[in-house]
Amino acid sequence: MNLHARPAWRSRSVPVVAAVAVVLVMAMCTVGATGPAARLVPPLIGGGAVAAAVWAVRRWRSDRAAYESRLTAWAASEAVLAERLRIARDLHDLVSHGLGLITVRAASTRHLPKSEQVAAALGDIEETSRGATAELRRMLTVLRGPAGEAVSRRPAEDLGTLPEIVAWAETAGLRPRLAVEAVGEVSPGVQVAVCRTVREALSNVVRHAGPTEVDIELRRDGDFVTVVVADRGPDSPGWHGTPGAGHGLLGLRERVGSLGGTLAAEPVEGGFRLTARIPDEVPR
Repeated sequence: MNLHARPAWRSRSVPVVAAVAVVLVMAMCTVGATGPAARLVPPLIGGGAVAAAVWAVRRWRSDRAAYESRLTAWAASEAVLAERLRIARDLHDLVSHGLGLITVRAASTRHLPKSEQVAAALGDIEETSRGATAELRRMLTVLRGPAGEAVSRRPAEDLGTLPEIVAWAETAGLRPRLAVEAVGEVSPGVQVAVCRTVREALSNVVRHAGPTEVDIELRRDGDFVTVVVADRGPDSPGWHGTPGAGHGLLGLRERVGSLGGTLAAEPVEGGFRLTARIPDEVPR
């Protein structure tokens, strides 16, 4: 779903170039003519054409730079929007499941003996959860649109997906090492953010550093879940990375920030380190 159309390339220099071409054709038509005008007009037309051509080249470069700037801003906006759509899909998959479970559990107590107050409370819970589920699905359907429907077909990831992500990195030529400490119970939304962080970080390593060693660490720091992905930089002589626009990190920062967390990306010891720290309180 694109809220903004891709910027169109336009330059004011194009009409000027066309006008210069017409003028030059007219100047060529004066070749062979006699008289004072025939000696004066061609130099004037030629000088004006040269000046116009110089202006057109400068204007074209200026318009091109402005277009590249608009295109970069548009691409960054689209990356953030795409991540928000994925967040919406994950919200639907995770929250609607919880609401559905509440509905089922409340409905399953209808035949059990209970007081009128408890029966009324459970009835309110069931009715409210059904309404909230329907409203959530309606809002997310509107938010997703055609692009969201395509994204929603992939199930939400969890910490059990990490070995699959690491296996993909190995097929891409990396030498990853995964270290997972006891993190206890982690909320589904944080699990998805952790997997997206690892996936994006490994993709960046493949693009910028090539076949190299990568350390992936997942641990809990009190009420925070921390994931760190650090590579050692290119270890192949003459390796040239493929530069990216950084939009993947923008989307990832949007996801981590939506959970109240922080994302840090920094060069370290010849390589690069990506650290996501996401709040996730341990159930008391």
